[in-house]
Amino acid sequence: MSKLSPLSGFPEFLPQDRIVEQQFLDVIRETFELHGFASIETRAVEPVERLSNQGEDADKEIYGVRRLAAGADEDAALGLHFDLTVPFARYVLEHSGKLVFPFRRYQIQKVWRGERPQEGRYREFTQADVDIIDSGELPNHYEVELPLVIADALRRLPVPEFVIKVNNRKIPEGFYRGLGLDDVTSVLRIVDKIDKIGPEKVVERLIEAGATDKQARLAVQLADISSTDTSFVDQVRALGVEHPTLDEGLEQLSQVMAAAAEHAPGLLMADLRIARGLDYYTGAVYELYLVGQESFGSVGGGGRYDALASDGKTTYPGVGISIGVSRLVHRLVSQGLLKGTRSTPTAVLVALTAEEDRAEAMRTAATLRGRGIPVEVAPAAAKFGKQIRFADRRGIPFVWFKGTADGPAEDSVKDIRSGEQVPADAATWTPPEADIRPRIDTTTQENS
Repeated sequence: MSKLSPLSGFPEFLPQDRIVEQQFLDVIRETFELHGFASIETRAVEPVERLSNQGEDADKEIYGVRRLAAGADEDAALGLHFDLTVPFARYVLEHSGKLVFPFRRYQIQKVWRGERPQEGRYREFTQADVDIIDSGELPNHYEVELPLVIADALRRLPVPEFVIKVNNRKIPEGFYRGLGLDDVTSVLRIVDKIDKIGPEKVVERLIEAGATDKQARLAVQLADISSTDTSFVDQVRALGVEHPTLDEGLEQLSQVMAAAAEHAPGLLMADLRIARGLDYYTGAVYELYLVGQESFGSVGGGGRYDALASDGKTTYPGVGISIGVSRLVHRLVSQGLLKGTRSTPTAVLVALTAEEDRAEAMRTAATLRGRGIPVEVAPAAAKFGKQIRFADRRGIPFVWFKGTADGPAEDSVKDIRSGEQVPADAATWTPPEADIRPRIDTTTQENS
């Protein structure tokens, strides 16, 4: 066999850390359903034509799909989806006659991007999306509701303090047009690099693209505005730029911030630097950050899209936001802030005195499993000390011993952490609730 080499950008968890990810997914799924979102799953591939032209780097991110034995006349016209919003829009168009609008959906799936692998940047990862899409018109109040749903999910998880930064794409669009910069997309993409290259480099690139020094510096000043209330409006007005689209964006973002202040004070921050790289966003845009770890980048995001799903007769505007589950969990696990309490779901190991006792041990295990207790039978008969050490290495908290004619007649169970051993009946014995399933261990986070 050839030598095994890891593929960068395709993270794989060890069992103890996979437990953390699974519990994140369980809580997120449960929270989304509590808010009335229905689950869907879309296919992994879409026509490349539909995936492309969604932003500056979208074409570069798409992995094409083609059979190895495909003939030369067969085009590689399919690509793995790089987000869940584009396939969701297609799903809505295909099934619109069977959906009830406004349609609330959540989707938890793998996505694939041709990223340059680095910390937090993966080629394959899991996203958890919630979207609300309507037929014809979509009320603005949903732009407030979705961040609240995400916040509810994260507050049920052992996640450090977080903030959702929000902007409205109409604000930079109207501002740039008010300045006389009509190539809004190009300006937006240049300004979006401000965190990477700094404001002066952004000014230089804007001038190279045709802006005057004054226009470039005002564009950078707009990106520097942020607030936790509606005071951003006065800061924008003070720059002296006017345009109807700018007025509309300021009004819509003010409504979002005012409603958020009432329902979740401190959750949202108006940050006029937030743009999102995909071109289909038309209104509110979000970025989710861990407080104090902003340099790591966002761990979620989304926004409003008014024209992504349209069949030429009916348009289905929507708004969505996602949690980058893989990105978030890997960050917390790699920092040592979270881990699973054990590396296996097994709560009880049934010990074997001799191999001929396996059938009876399996019956005991079945009885315990029938009552919802995860159990496995020892892989081989051995000295009890060796079987206990096996359980300890796996993190299994309890070892079950069958009664024998030569020793205690009744079965017993030992908590190998405390050393306490008590008589037990498989039909009635239950471990403490906290020990039935592995949990997320947050002691490192609490002590940090």
